[in-house]
Amino acid sequence: MNLRKNILPNRKSRWRTIAVFLIAVITGLGLFMAKEAELVSYMSDDPLACVNCHVMTPVYNSWMHSSHREWASCNDCHVPHNNVLNKYYFKAKDGLFHASVFTLRAEPEVMFMREESQEVVQNNCIRCHVQQVTQTKYEGYIADHVQNRTDRKCWTCHQEVPHGTVHGISTIKNNIAPIPTDTEEAVIPLWLQDEMETK
Repeated sequence: MNLRKNILPNRKSRWRTIAVFLIAVITGLGLFMAKEAELVSYMSDDPLACVNCHVMTPVYNSWMHSSHREWASCNDCHVPHNNVLNKYYFKAKDGLFHASVFTLRAEPEVMFMREESQEVVQNNCIRCHVQQVTQTKYEGYIADHVQNRTDRKCWTCHQEVPHGTVHGISTIKNNIAPIPTDTEEAVIPLWLQDEMETK
């Protein structure tokens, strides 16, 4: 009887040690993955966070050369702005969908927005361009503009805004990852530095 009482606490202690070890390993791996995936960067509004996934490089580069770059970041167009909770919920849900597709290498050659994302982008187009959308001076210029001004998708007419004409990802191998444009230091080749110093 005493032998059985001594064995039972040892088993509980051993399982407790194993459980603590496994929890520590899982937590450590989770933190490592979060660091490697730059998880915290996705909480920001920095467009460079989108380029953590290499398939987004052409999309980022096309945005960099658009007029929207000066006024809107990726989140300004692709995330809801009705409240903070909905914004981060949508970011998490959409981000996990994209991450799973990219991780499984199941991304299509040409990416299209899902219906849910189309609604968000449409609402954000109208939110920023409400004056242009609701002006009545276009009534005779664009057929049915007054009747359909908020019903049709903005990209029905504005197909190249802001990502240009190339929507395929086949150019990825030729795309260079973007260099941040907000740096204070200019990249000057050595030969130019020497030339500048001599004059």
